[in-house]
Amino acid sequence: MEILSRIEFQKLSLKDLDELREISIKTFYESFAMGNTEENMRKYLTEAFSLEQLSAELTDENVEFYFASIHQERIGYIKLNHGLAQTEMKEDNALEIERIYVLRNYQGQKVGQALYEKALHIARQHKLDYIWLGVWEKNTAAIRFYERIGFVEFDRHIFKLGDEDQTDIMLKVRVEHS
Repeated sequence: MEILSRIEFQKLSLKDLDELREISIKTFYESFAMGNTEENMRKYLTEAFSLEQLSAELTDENVEFYFASIHQERIGYIKLNHGLAQTEMKEDNALEIERIYVLRNYQGQKVGQALYEKALHIARQHKLDYIWLGVWEKNTAAIRFYERIGFVEFDRHIFKLGDEDQTDIMLKVRVEHS
């Protein structure tokens, strides 16, 4: 059976805080440790995924988190920002995918595709015009994935990781409504 058909989604609440923190740290580290210093990684992980920071995000009415699971095993997650929770554009007709992370053992198995489709479903429910995100310019696999599903570059911004300024490519895709 294809992995996509076995993925289940769960919307997160404060009761999921510890588990969210654990998978956030693990997936971010797996994805970005190779291209960054240990010191910068430690600083970012401590700040971005602190219990206080994640609690604030989980209780923001304009933020949604979803776990992707197979047989109760968490394999990834997505963080979506609406309205004023968006990190840059803050437009009412847009949805930001701020985080879409998959455990290394499940990468390349269309889990990212399933998480994107969850975001697309939510954007359609809210009758939004487009989805946007930022992706590190050195993350060529992610950039190729987003381009393959229709995202196009529209800008760039600086992402601070520890004491290093990194460039993110900002991509967006129009949401088609039936």
